[in-house]
Amino acid sequence: MERLIPKDEGELSSLLEEASAAGRPLEVIGRGSKRSFGRPQQVEAELSLEAFTGVRFYEPEELVLSVGAATPMAEIDALLEETGQVLAFEPMDLGPLLSGKDGEARSDSLGGVVACNLSGPRRPKAGAARDHVLGLAGVNGEGAQFKTGGRVVKNVTGYDLCKLMSGSLGTLAAMTEITVKVLPRAEKTRSLLFFGLDAAQATALFVKAMGSAYDVSAAAHLPKPLALKSGVDLVSGAEASVTALRLEGPEPSVLARQAGLTALLSEIGVVGEELHAMRSRHFWREVRDCRAFVGRSDKAIWRVALPPARLADAVQQLSLASEDYFCDWGGGLLWMARSEEGSSDNLAAQIEALGGYATLVAAETGARAALPTFLPQDPGRSALAARIKEALDPKGILNPGRLYAGL
Repeated sequence: MERLIPKDEGELSSLLEEASAAGRPLEVIGRGSKRSFGRPQQVEAELSLEAFTGVRFYEPEELVLSVGAATPMAEIDALLEETGQVLAFEPMDLGPLLSGKDGEARSDSLGGVVACNLSGPRRPKAGAARDHVLGLAGVNGEGAQFKTGGRVVKNVTGYDLCKLMSGSLGTLAAMTEITVKVLPRAEKTRSLLFFGLDAAQATALFVKAMGSAYDVSAAAHLPKPLALKSGVDLVSGAEASVTALRLEGPEPSVLARQAGLTALLSEIGVVGEELHAMRSRHFWREVRDCRAFVGRSDKAIWRVALPPARLADAVQQLSLASEDYFCDWGGGLLWMARSEEGSSDNLAAQIEALGGYATLVAAETGARAALPTFLPQDPGRSALAARIKEALDPKGILNPGRLYAGL
């Protein structure tokens, strides 16, 4: 397959204009770490954005960072580490899950994170990836260059294309530059572990903790079989299910909130252990990157967003075994490994009845082609997505069919 590597926005614009005129479908990639996320595509050439890298603008005092879309997340993490700052939405790294290799080094880019709208455990507190994108530049499917947003949080630039591009999987435009807001790293982090809770007890714990005044920044539940896989000794060594809550901030605040939260939750569960510093960081990285399911090629991996109070109902109604699920976002995000045979209509109906929606994240090529990426598919939203695609990529040359069949 031919590989196109434009060196700048002008060359990218010319390539896309020519491809649009010829109706030539292209696969748009940055670093290629998420090529198997979404439906398989039938394309004639690969459009690599690997040349669009590097820091374009960074002012730590203003909490603003602008980089080329293909800039590796490993480089961004290292830069922010030096200044004591972070991307508050904790961008998830799909690399280990999609490749099946549990490596430590990140292989993705900021453009890939934004294109997939990937957010980590801090999502309920800090918002999604799309909420942290201040501006971006790119080229649409007709070869037209555009810029949207800016370098400040409060800017008025008309239609918010930043939100539209986030989660579009490269089907609307090729992003070349992205500006995000950054925040100071927390001075103190402490994670409280509760052992032996079932899904119903974990749900009750989450509802009480997340609704309290103690500012919990992350909450997750791992059944025993998945907790045993953790690389954190205090988690795997418990030999029980693990329900975790994270507190962050200035040390006096964290200690005071820890005492209050422990007392508040004493009727549901007793704190069995505490994670400090590196252990806490390692554990939440495992949760963020779905490390518990790395190497699970026997089943399709689904990411289900649902009302947090429905976690226990979802586990029961979807008949999930303890080794086939865990949850993040205080019960609002359910990860599940599920054998898929034949139609997905039944799963769609179950997810809809729970008030949620699901995304197929990892599966064999055949299953990815047969199953919709998103469940359930609302007819109104599907029609709107088609109209947006037609407006920005009328010939349908950018990652055709990756989101939906025929789009």
